[in-house]
Amino acid sequence: MATGNNPGGAPLQPAYILHRRNYGNSSLLLECFTPAGGRFPAIARGASARFSKGASMPQPFQPFWLKLAGRGEVRTLAACEAAAGPAPLQGERLYCAFYLNELLLRLLPRDDPHALLFDRYAQTLTELSDGVAADLLRRFEVALLQALGYGAPLHLEASGGRPVMAEARYHYHLEEGPIRNEPPAGAEVSGATLLALAGERPFDDLCRREARALMRRLIDHYLGGRPLKSRELFRQPGRG
Repeated sequence: MATGNNPGGAPLQPAYILHRRNYGNSSLLLECFTPAGGRFPAIARGASARFSKGASMPQPFQPFWLKLAGRGEVRTLAACEAAAGPAPLQGERLYCAFYLNELLLRLLPRDDPHALLFDRYAQTLTELSDGVAADLLRRFEVALLQALGYGAPLHLEASGGRPVMAEARYHYHLEEGPIRNEPPAGAEVSGATLLALAGERPFDDLCRREARALMRRLIDHYLGGRPLKSRELFRQPGRG
């Protein structure tokens, strides 16, 4: 999403809204995500009146241009323009989008810019409408952990840096990465699964099952055991 400007020349920031809730009698408290500012809160004052007159209502899963005022911890939304329509998500794919937002809200520190992660998030929302949802979620999880400095290389062995082989079996150690031919001490996965997570080969059914188990273990570790509410939406086996 390119940088935009309003007619008066004031900068508008590309943004997504990760969460919103009512604030006071007529305002909204927004959790915003921008490439230059990262994740931060902003207040849309008098929102019920402003957005009833045809202005774009800030909502999740839709790209916006935002103009912000103030330099404190909580900014003020001065202007809001839709950059495109909302992602056409329904059912399970909508649940996936809620999951992405909750991951960012829970793991991404405030005021920590991640332009590449912002682009990956926007791409994932777009591809969720017709892509394989499970594959997109796994690769976003990998991108998020790597952006936060938690992701060990998936395509190289932790010991010696040898390339991961698709036909081999590995134990994935937290904070270290994949180790081959070692007594079980981490999540066991195939090299094919690790390479699929790294984006170097497509997922098959076995890779999807192993990748889901591995990434859940990693995400849960960095969440400190705190449950994700969005996972409750995936009640049927094989979802998410």
